[in-house]
Amino acid sequence: MPREQSADEPALPESARAQEDHVLAADIEQPAKKTSEDRVLARRAGARATARKAVKPLRSIAIFGAVGALVAGIALPAFAQSKPSEAAPTTLQQLAAVDAQSLVVASQATAAPLSRGTFSATTPEEIAKKKAEEAAAARAAAAAKASTASSSGQFNTAGYALTSPGSGEVRYPLPMGSWNVSRTIGGGHNGADMLAPAGTPIYAAAAGVVRASAESIGGYGVCVMLDSVVGGQRVQTTYGHMIYGSRQVQVGQTVAAGQLIGYVGSTGRSTANHLHFETWINGGLVEPMSWLSVNAG
Repeated sequence: MPREQSADEPALPESARAQEDHVLAADIEQPAKKTSEDRVLARRAGARATARKAVKPLRSIAIFGAVGALVAGIALPAFAQSKPSEAAPTTLQQLAAVDAQSLVVASQATAAPLSRGTFSATTPEEIAKKKAEEAAAARAAAAAKASTASSSGQFNTAGYALTSPGSGEVRYPLPMGSWNVSRTIGGGHNGADMLAPAGTPIYAAAAGVVRASAESIGGYGVCVMLDSVVGGQRVQTTYGHMIYGSRQVQVGQTVAAGQLIGYVGSTGRSTANHLHFETWINGGLVEPMSWLSVNAG
C-alpha cells in the first residue's frame, strides 16, 4: 500500500516515492508458507528439547543414588566393626569339648591293617542260628547232668527186680500185670502205648547193644534204643517217654534180655505215664504186642 506523505515531509519525486513504497512493501510482506520438511525439523527440535528437560532430573537422581551407595559402602562396615558382637549361645558339645581329654599319638605310630578275619557281620539268620546252637548246647548240658545223676543212682532200684521174670530170649518190657495197651501201630503211630504208673521199671526186650540213650530224642522224650539179633533176624526196639534222669544204660553198652534200662514216665509228646514200645524186624515195622506174644518167654 502506498505510504501517505506527512505534511512536514518534503515532496519527493515520483520515481523516488515509488522505490520507497516498494521497499516498505517488501518489509511488511507476509512470511512465506512453511513446507513439510520445515515442520518435521521443527517437531524433531521440540522432541529433543523435551528429552533434555526429562533427562536432567533423572541424571540428578542417579548422581545422588551413586553418592549414597558410596557412603553406605564405606560407613556401614566401619560401623559394624565398631559395634560389639553378641556372644553366641554355648552348646553342650562345646562345653564337653572344654573338659574332654586328649590323646597325643607319636608321629611314628601306624594304623594296623584291617583284614576280613578281624570282624564279622551279623544277620538275622546268623542270630537265629546262634540262638539255636545255644539252646542245643543247653539241652546237651542238661542231658549230661541228668545222665550223671542217673549213673550215680538217683533212682533207688532196691525195690525193683534188675531183670524181668522169665528165661526166654525175648522178655516183656514191663512187669506182667502192671500195664495195659491203650493203642498200637496205625495212623502214623509206630508203636504200642503201654499205660503204667510213673516209675514202673522198664526192661530190655532182648539182649543187644545200646544204639541211642538220651534225655530228649524228638517226640520220644527220654528214650533208649537197642540193636539186637533174635533168631538170626535184626531186631531194633525203642523205649520212649521215660522219666528224666531214669536211664540206666549208655550208648555202646551191652545189655542182657530183661535187664533194667529205665522207668516209665511222660516226657516228650505224651499226655499220660506210659511206655511207647516199638519193634522193627530187619528194618520193617511190626506190631509190638503180637511179636511179644509169639516170642516172649
